[in-house]
Amino acid sequence: MSVKVQTGIPRPHGAYCRSRAVGDWVFTSGIGPDEPGTGRPVKGSIADHTRQALRNLTAVLAAHGLDLRHVLRCTVHLTDIHRDWVLFDQVYQEFFHPPYPVRTTVGSALGNGMLIELNAVAHRLLPDCGQGTGTEGMAGLASDG
Repeated sequence: MSVKVQTGIPRPHGAYCRSRAVGDWVFTSGIGPDEPGTGRPVKGSIADHTRQALRNLTAVLAAHGLDLRHVLRCTVHLTDIHRDWVLFDQVYQEFFHPPYPVRTTVGSALGNGMLIELNAVAHRLLPDCGQGTGTEGMAGLASDG
């Protein structure tokens, strides 16, 4: 198991690390919309918060030599899921492209002024970015396409 020292992203606000690698798998902790320079959430709408959280996720993955194409699962917490769902999903699609990772999105009471927090599970195997399901070559892992 390895822990990467990561630069260019905000430090955790508690007793946890941003990510852990176990073999070819990378697991991230909750990543919010904090600005790397201040450690505080960006100002603005759910779109601004979503973009910053996904930039932070991108930086965490990059420390492991991965990018968003390696993400297989994403869990997203929104402070106001009813108000923010549509705009959040539009911005999410700016960063993720088919085949999309599986995703769970829930409403949560988030602290520190965050409108969004997310975590991800990624695998070093680069998914097929064409017309495939993204599971080609992943023997033993099932997909409904």
